[in-house]
Amino acid sequence: MNEYVRITEVAPRDGLQNESIAVPTRTKCELIRRLEATGVDEVEVTSFVSPKWVPQLADAAELVAMLADAKPESVVYSVLVPNEKGLERVLAVNDDTRVIDKVSVFTAASESFARKNINASVDESIDRFRPVVDLARQAGLLVRGYISCAFVCPFEGPIEPGAVTRVAARLLALGVDEIDIADTIGGATPETVERLVSCMHDRLGPCRETDIGEPCLTLHLHDTRGTAVECVRKALELGVRSFDSSAAGLGGCPFASTGGGRAPGNIATDVLVRTIMDAGFKTGVDLSRLKEATGVAQALLAGESIS
Repeated sequence: MNEYVRITEVAPRDGLQNESIAVPTRTKCELIRRLEATGVDEVEVTSFVSPKWVPQLADAAELVAMLADAKPESVVYSVLVPNEKGLERVLAVNDDTRVIDKVSVFTAASESFARKNINASVDESIDRFRPVVDLARQAGLLVRGYISCAFVCPFEGPIEPGAVTRVAARLLALGVDEIDIADTIGGATPETVERLVSCMHDRLGPCRETDIGEPCLTLHLHDTRGTAVECVRKALELGVRSFDSSAAGLGGCPFASTGGGRAPGNIATDVLVRTIMDAGFKTGVDLSRLKEATGVAQALLAGESIS
């Protein structure tokens, strides 16, 4: 088979954003350098969101400027933007040297989660994206649209596939290049993955590719309940060829944790890569370099210095 599967490494953004340990900008830069050296296709490097809401990522502009010194052509750099102001900051750092290739906007399939997370209804959030997507495309940037709580919402419970598909259709109509369906609290199962992906295929067409040959549909899994590997296998069977993951499994939704302890985060990149390979597919990832990058991620959260 040996069909190629695309991997986006999200540890620097999704992996770090909820961490209480303040990570120095230079340390984040070193982590990103190690991650891009593994051969992943994309690294989500940060978020241009208000420092008031995500203090960990307050250094977004400084980090991107630092990364500009040696941006490899082989990897896509992406960032999350919540609104026009965030995009304007991205365009400013891209002004002299293009560093960021893709921006991501984010909404949810759950009204309750949307209001809790971004203080807007689903419809309101999508309306806000219109000028963001237009400006991004004028600047030659790719646009990803995240749909949170695509399987289960911590407030509303299971989410119907039709609700997710309707949001995806609206995002695509805006001009979004890629839909990223996120299992925000780790409640997906192989059965619910099959129902959602099949629904999206039926109503939106199969996992089409963008003009640059990247898959349009990406799956963002959390391993909260230990079901992520089986969900990857099922998604591969259904034609999904793009996944997000995080070195050392960093990250995760705070709503998924309990008083008894923190829930596991994103599916670990090494676990994802091995699952893909075991299923007969290929990636561009070098496992030995990934092991090194995973060690760096683990040391970072332990408060150890990295070099």
